[in-house]
Amino acid sequence: MLLRPIQFVDAPMAYPDGAVARLAGGLLWFAAYEVVDKGERRIVPIPDVVTLGDRAATLHARITAPRPALALGERTLRFDQPLVAGILNVTPDSFSDGGAHIGDPAGAAAAGVDMAAAGAAMVDVGGESTRPGAALVWEGDEAERTVPVVERLAAAGVPVSIDTRKASVMEAALAAGAAIVNDVSALLWDDRALALVARAGCPVVLMHSPDPAKGPHGGDGYADVVADVFAWLEARIEAVVAAGVDRARIIVDPGIGFGKSLADNLALLNGLAAFHGLGCPIMLGVSRKRLIGALSNEAPVAERLGGSIALATIGAAAGVQILRVHDVGETVQGLRIWRGLRDRALVGR
Repeated sequence: MLLRPIQFVDAPMAYPDGAVARLAGGLLWFAAYEVVDKGERRIVPIPDVVTLGDRAATLHARITAPRPALALGERTLRFDQPLVAGILNVTPDSFSDGGAHIGDPAGAAAAGVDMAAAGAAMVDVGGESTRPGAALVWEGDEAERTVPVVERLAAAGVPVSIDTRKASVMEAALAAGAAIVNDVSALLWDDRALALVARAGCPVVLMHSPDPAKGPHGGDGYADVVADVFAWLEARIEAVVAAGVDRARIIVDPGIGFGKSLADNLALLNGLAAFHGLGCPIMLGVSRKRLIGALSNEAPVAERLGGSIALATIGAAAGVQILRVHDVGETVQGLRIWRGLRDRALVGR
């Protein structure tokens, strides 16, 4: 069973007690669920959730529970409104900004500081491309690319996540000041990664991909992509918690573009709100991705800003807590407009 929050409302105070629920402690309120169970779909008002059984009660509790803030040293990430994570690749071959900062840790760090100044709550540093067909990078080279950048950003007071699937790179980046691990393999590619993250006690982003032990872009299709990705992430969360990671320090990412067709990606974007049923903050990475080009006359990567901001706003409207983007200033401005509209709606028209 899945519950997808629907029928979002502007002013919850206009409804009787119990008629609407708050989504994950954030800025959104909703009046009903789309219930997906054994291939059947129906609409159920919030007051009737109690009639749906224990599984629905668990999902409803997760969906409505506020997400605990993450203390990252002297900084705290709060999830009561959408945050922006800036993408900072120090690679020669990433699909969007590959080569922009390779071999220049000072310049890369300066770009990250600029992202923070433009409103990024954190900067996600990566040293290995995960685009389709990208070559595997030796962990020593990956650490050499990323650690000097992490050190500089951490020294400047910028919260940093390390985008890697290799335990040795995670360890080196955490020692250099990174606060979060962001793993496209959900700690499945490197056998040492899960124990390392549990021992470090750091927050971790678990991203879905169909066969992460082999690479992020495999897979043979889905029966129901939203239900299948949800079930995979739910099982992975339980395994990671069982290994000693605090559930309150887990962030999930549905993995848009990783082993998924255009139709799959669109279905996931339409179904985003269902992933609040995992009970963890959601990270969404759609910035400049292929699906934007596919829907806009094959626009090249450099011409996908409008689509990126549109998708970021759609994510915010579904309650996503972290938006991972290349264009920080423009996205932050878009979210400020969205936030202003929400604030006005909550106090009346």
